[in-house]
Amino acid sequence: MTRRELYWAALAGTLGIRDAMASTKPSDIATTARSLPSSWREDFPTLDQQIDGRSLVYLDSAATTQRPTQVIDAIVDYYRRDNANPGKALHALARRAFERYEEARAIVAGFLRAGNPQEVVWVRGTTEGVNLVAQAWARPRLRAGDEILLTLAEHASNLLPWQLVAAQTGATLRFADVDAAGRIELEDFERKLSARTRLVAFSHVSNVAGYVNPAAALCARARRVGARVFIDAAQSAPHLALDVRTLGCDFLAFSAHKMLGPMGVGVLWARSEVLEEMSPYQAGSNMAHDVDIDSYEVESAARKFGAGTPNVSGPIGLAAAVTYIESLGRSAIEHHEEVLTRHALARLLEVPGLRIIGPTTAEQRIPVFAFTLAGRQPREILTALDARGIAVRSGDLSALPLLKRFGVTAAARASCYLYSRTDEIDVLAEELIRFAR
Repeated sequence: MTRRELYWAALAGTLGIRDAMASTKPSDIATTARSLPSSWREDFPTLDQQIDGRSLVYLDSAATTQRPTQVIDAIVDYYRRDNANPGKALHALARRAFERYEEARAIVAGFLRAGNPQEVVWVRGTTEGVNLVAQAWARPRLRAGDEILLTLAEHASNLLPWQLVAAQTGATLRFADVDAAGRIELEDFERKLSARTRLVAFSHVSNVAGYVNPAAALCARARRVGARVFIDAAQSAPHLALDVRTLGCDFLAFSAHKMLGPMGVGVLWARSEVLEEMSPYQAGSNMAHDVDIDSYEVESAARKFGAGTPNVSGPIGLAAAVTYIESLGRSAIEHHEEVLTRHALARLLEVPGLRIIGPTTAEQRIPVFAFTLAGRQPREILTALDARGIAVRSGDLSALPLLKRFGVTAAARASCYLYSRTDEIDVLAEELIRFAR
């Protein structure tokens, strides 16, 4: 038995798959096997290729994930059969496009455990979601003396929009510190909350440290001082089950391309009552009706932010990604990712001179690993690994304040997803050991 076969056998045993198969009819074995991570890989055509004669090892999923055939087929099917500018009272293709567009909204609302699909605003990605809230909610309400509380662990897209709105309104930005592993310091977070705090914004999971912050606890603390809460879920939506009601936030945003969906589409969720009090920050057709030269009526809830012809295929692709993830089973995905995380931490810590930026234990962590290597620049690491067919990322990772907290200005990052394998992590570790020496 090879190492890879031994791994999958051990995983199957942990999940109870063997016992289930022993008592399962032969016709049901294929269905049972579908829950094994070894079968998921077959759904991703991009991963089955050679880079300069070497099998691709794709470890850049925190930047963008690959797409399964099911998502690709859903997008192609829309363009092949239903492509039209959507409208519920127009011709057949327009009606079908409208139905699929709204069905996607309902599927995403279910994914978030939201109370109403009309709380789901389609945006181009997490970045546009942050900017929408900054300009449509924060800018009209903030005044000099008001405060926005962020953390040192924020991605640039959850930093720059708040810097901009603070400059526009005279509000003050404050930053909660992180500990030596990149986790938000709860005591410092609470100490910096005050009656002046109008908005709190934080990343559910750091794209550098990979740590899952206690979002519900942070939201509860913020709400005690009357602040609204924005959660950047770009890195958590691909890995964690989300429930916006349980989290207790007011806004949450994520991107499709980080969770098997297409680029150029994402979601902003906001509470119905908050959406109703917000005004559009851009205007055009579809976000209003009965538009005349001196009057118009704005649509309600999420629809007021849908100016112009919509990106119908994007939400359809995202809905297909959500359906695909749920078909695999959250518990199976979480178990597989825990196996990947533990294996990667163990192997990376074997590399001479390698320093992991973030927790070195698997608890409350996703398989995202930023690191430095003594005597080597992150760009050198990327170039060397790329030459061996291994795709990673390097640079400031759009999180310079966090990296500076660790005494560096750049790092390399390897990141896994549900299609990743432990033998790929072994290839990465062995190449890093070779490169370090």
